[in-house]
Amino acid sequence: MKNLRRKTLAAASAVTLGVGLAVTGGLAPAAAAGPDTTFLVLAPQGANTEKAAARVAAAKGTVVANYDQIGVLVVRSTNPDFATQVAGAGVDSVASTAGLGTALDEGETVEVSAADVASATGDPTKEPLYGQQWDMDMIHVPQAHAVNAGSSNVVVGVLDSGISSTHPDLATQIAKDKSTSCLGGVVDTSETAWNPTTSDHGTHVAGTIAAAVNGVGVTGIAPGVKVAAVKVVNDGGFIYPEAAVCGFMWAATHGMRLTNNSYYIDPWELNCRNDARQRPVWQAVQRAIRYSQSKGVLNVASAGNSNYDLAHKLSDFGSPDDGTPEARENLTNACLDLPAEAPGVVTVSAVGPTGAKSYYSSYGLGVVDVTAPGGDSRFRTAGVRGTTTDQVLSTTFNPVTKTNGWGYKQGTSMSGPHAAGVAALALSAHPGMTPGQLASFLEQSSVAQSCPDGVYNPAPLHPDGPTAYNATCSGGERNSFYGAGMVDAYNAVK
Repeated sequence: MKNLRRKTLAAASAVTLGVGLAVTGGLAPAAAAGPDTTFLVLAPQGANTEKAAARVAAAKGTVVANYDQIGVLVVRSTNPDFATQVAGAGVDSVASTAGLGTALDEGETVEVSAADVASATGDPTKEPLYGQQWDMDMIHVPQAHAVNAGSSNVVVGVLDSGISSTHPDLATQIAKDKSTSCLGGVVDTSETAWNPTTSDHGTHVAGTIAAAVNGVGVTGIAPGVKVAAVKVVNDGGFIYPEAAVCGFMWAATHGMRLTNNSYYIDPWELNCRNDARQRPVWQAVQRAIRYSQSKGVLNVASAGNSNYDLAHKLSDFGSPDDGTPEARENLTNACLDLPAEAPGVVTVSAVGPTGAKSYYSSYGLGVVDVTAPGGDSRFRTAGVRGTTTDQVLSTTFNPVTKTNGWGYKQGTSMSGPHAAGVAALALSAHPGMTPGQLASFLEQSSVAQSCPDGVYNPAPLHPDGPTAYNATCSGGERNSFYGAGMVDAYNAVK
């Protein structure tokens, strides 16, 4: 997830809402075709899409995906008046998603060289690179594996940029029959479609959850479970709302028990459901999340890398910059980080190897549910920001050379899959829990972390400025930095 101090890469465009169509005498001249545009068309809450689909056809649109269970259609149309003409009985709202792509915060990958892999010793009873996986010891993964390393009946959907199906640590771990691309909001189950093309983000996330114990590279938190690639990030590095809706619906209908979501939706950091431009996106995504929960899916999401207090939303500077940046101020808590702040979603903040909040991690009392290792490359000695080992080591895919490997990343994108992996272990050891029960169990099995005293100044030598990442923790045993506490793999299975 991206940092609010960096502008996003996505272009902003106003969302066009459907309004009543006035009937006038005579026929208006046919409008010239416009660009081929994607729309979300929503039927009224609780209604099916039959009437909406009929209106789509009459307005010269083509339904490319029909999520009848939640009353949402994904539509393509070149009709410049589509949004106006489709409105009416059977349609609650309609929104163009043009310009609503959110740039995935890739973060830099520091690759481990072949020589480093060859010379790694680690612990001979584990993986060659395990000695560099400080995150696994922090949450007691070795102790958990001695009890339960995960069940293949548990499948975790990785809604991300795809998973490399040829990676030696992941080839046996992927549920290929449950993997798909959701780009454009349309399912494509071909293996080529759900493999990564321009990003290693999803491959890194998948390795943290379930990299195999095979003597090759690293270990995952739950190497006995399966991961499914649900590709929602396109080749340009953007997530569009229709892809996220598809991803949640795919997980719901294909027996997944968990999803990991290391991204946010909308080109702004916050989706304001009281904003007419953004409300249809909120409604469509929320319907999909709610449906997945009804089918037994617990969704885990990253809190974000903005050092932002999500419990006190005043402004949002993470606006598109493909044009004139738009800073939004005087916001309210009706503006949410999606999917992290959707009801029922487990929201995860990040810590570094010291166990303290990572300098970049967003936070918020009543928003953050748990915390987990995400890495923290802050200074370690005077004048030095850090070393790669302060970050999280996992599986990678080089999109330039098209080769598999291992490397370091940091972010709440990395802490989220730690929580998802621990939840997968918990389900393996204690099957039958509902999403709500599993979320509660994840919190109850976490280890409480205390607030630091006073203003937390984690990075006084950071190039962004000595106070750029200051933050103040609030709350007691459950607090704004760490929620209920650090996830713990052993506590989840013992």
